[in-house]
Amino acid sequence: MIELEGVPELIDPVMVAAFEGWNDAGDAASTAVAHLEREWKGEVFAALDAEDYYDFQVNRPTVFMDAGVRKITWPTTRLSVVRVGGEKPRDLVLVRGIEPSMRWRSFCNELLGFAHELGVELVVILGALLGDTPHTRPVPISGTTSDADLARRMDLEETKYEGPTGIVGVLQEACTHAGVPAVSLWAAVPHYVSQPPNPKATLALLNRLEDLIDVRIPLGELPEDARAWQVGVDQLAAEDTEVAEYVQTLEEARDTAELPEASGEAIAREFERYLRRRDGGGPPAPGERTRPPKPPKPSGENVDDDDSSED
Repeated sequence: MIELEGVPELIDPVMVAAFEGWNDAGDAASTAVAHLEREWKGEVFAALDAEDYYDFQVNRPTVFMDAGVRKITWPTTRLSVVRVGGEKPRDLVLVRGIEPSMRWRSFCNELLGFAHELGVELVVILGALLGDTPHTRPVPISGTTSDADLARRMDLEETKYEGPTGIVGVLQEACTHAGVPAVSLWAAVPHYVSQPPNPKATLALLNRLEDLIDVRIPLGELPEDARAWQVGVDQLAAEDTEVAEYVQTLEEARDTAELPEASGEAIAREFERYLRRRDGGGPPAPGERTRPPKPPKPSGENVDDDDSSED
């Protein structure tokens, strides 16, 4: 059993996780969790043992100087907690690290042990992938889950992906086997401008997370960073005729595909999101917060090694 000392009893806790590596195109997902830690001054209360999960020839430790003393930072996954105030306060358990090199099932079981001890009611895993999407359009965000009831209540897709998977897919499947409600949010990053950072994708992930868990997230300088990023990519594309033509092709394909979505219901939904995010707006969402069922204590068995849960 994992024993946590110094961590207060949490209010309606949600675990939000992101991992650097294969599931983190443009560093969009890991940067989103880092933003939450920074804005809400998250306090680290636990770290997984790096020796158990990482190949240090793949993810090397770094040396730094602290007051003239050489120290080493080891690659690992850390957990912090933040409290979101307001009329309906709630706590977020933030998980940020690197996709492990080995023992993925044990890695997921250890995170689920923390989730059980802290009374986590929902796990949200952030990811980012490379896609055929133009940088000039809103970043596509897909929300998926393996839970049919959760998909219906939270307006998500029930995942049917088959193929290679990363730690995001494995952790979501581990949550399913443990009876813990879990959602994956994926941002599509333009493959022709994949180098980090991508503040526009990070901002889109945070906006979708805000809608999903009914909290108001302080965005800081992210909106301005996202605008500056798009202007910079516009300038680079304008200097290359082939790239500019390719972007135009992606724009036309995207606009054509989204025409059926320009319904009254879709427009009303976007307008409600705009009103919630306005400065001085009302509560995050009308009505009561929808809570998923509280998860049972996970069994001692290992997670099934089925990789069919990628989103």
